[in-house]
Amino acid sequence: MHDKKLEIIKKVKENDVRFIRLQFTDIAGVMKNLAVPISQLEKALDGEIMFDGSSINGFADISESDMYMVPDLDTFVIFPWRSANGKVARLICDIYLPDGTPFPGCPRNNLKRVLKEAHDLGYSMNVGPEAEFFLFLSDEKGHATTQTQDDAGYFDLAPIDLGENARRDMDSTLEEMGYEIEASHHEVAPGQHEIDFKYGNALHVADAIMTFKLVVRSIAQRHGLHASFMPKPIFGINGSGMHTHQSLFKDGQNAFYDPNGPDQLSDTARYYMGGILEHARAFTALTNPTVNSYKRLVPGYEAPVNIAWSGANRSCLVRVPAKRGVSTRIEVRNPDPSCNPYLAMAVMLTAGLNGIKNQIEPPAAVDRNIYKMEDEERAALGIGSLPGNLLEAIHELDQSELIKGALGQHIYEKFRVGKLEEWNEYNMQVTAWEVTKYLTKF
Repeated sequence: MHDKKLEIIKKVKENDVRFIRLQFTDIAGVMKNLAVPISQLEKALDGEIMFDGSSINGFADISESDMYMVPDLDTFVIFPWRSANGKVARLICDIYLPDGTPFPGCPRNNLKRVLKEAHDLGYSMNVGPEAEFFLFLSDEKGHATTQTQDDAGYFDLAPIDLGENARRDMDSTLEEMGYEIEASHHEVAPGQHEIDFKYGNALHVADAIMTFKLVVRSIAQRHGLHASFMPKPIFGINGSGMHTHQSLFKDGQNAFYDPNGPDQLSDTARYYMGGILEHARAFTALTNPTVNSYKRLVPGYEAPVNIAWSGANRSCLVRVPAKRGVSTRIEVRNPDPSCNPYLAMAVMLTAGLNGIKNQIEPPAAVDRNIYKMEDEERAALGIGSLPGNLLEAIHELDQSELIKGALGQHIYEKFRVGKLEEWNEYNMQVTAWEVTKYLTKF
């Protein structure tokens, strides 16, 4: 038997683990779990556990529904908290078809496919996400509200920030599970927090983001709070983003760094950034995939609606942080934490690689606050803006063969259908704003 399998079996026995959760992520970015008792462990490790793909939205129809969960043994971890019936461990799985081929509708398989394209060009992708979220109070029935328990501001500490204990608990739980936390602090808005990960291999970081959401929600609940990754839960205050720092490495060296290049950036870094800016409108549907995402992407709340780049300016879509050497990277600021991280990474990487292949030169950096510019000035500088709503974003996606190719036919079609349903449902709602605005006026 494979060494890694033996090691897992040993850990499970030593820690008295009762259940293994087999996890995967669906197209909408929702984590799915199948809990199997420890008696099924060897079967699970051999990828012999089956499930009905037609029960997962967007995966398959009834006629071709048998699917296998093949675990990535490197993702084995025991949850630091106990559930009522003993300890629980998890494995993240890729979804395979009965004939032994990877299922193309599995977002994790799809990211692996895109990472292989980068690998064939000699590159590996490193990512460092900064995920923001809100901690809200639950009401007496345990239902989430949009009320926060603090009036703390950016970087505030106790006693105002009651969420600090919850956040400290989240940090230590994540660290116990093997994640390196770079920073953790209160954000601009009341009740808003951010935890940043150490950068790492894109696939592992996408896994980490899914695990992170699960841990944050679970720990918040234990503190009587509700954690939400909704991009803009409250009108009039900052929304939650997931700024994504990214760089390419080649032969163990940071391919974005060139001590002699302009701004000490290599051609590779500039062209990658050129690709990101060129294809941003097309990939926004994946990095900002909800109706609510576009309530965050409005001028005035530090949200990056402008397709431009800069060293310091946070009103731009892409910022180049000051660090150089091995830390040289670009920060793409539009993604939000409602995205499916596997799909978001796949489309951003594809856009960047396309920039490198076609040597897409980015426009000059914009170091002034773009929010303060008039429309004519923005147009003269060639600064476009991101789509204004989910429908516009889907239309942009529809027109890009490159970004559709980054998803593959299955994911693109199923994603599109789901999002158009979401848009149509939203469009038919009568909102409180409309009632206030029109009920007595007409």
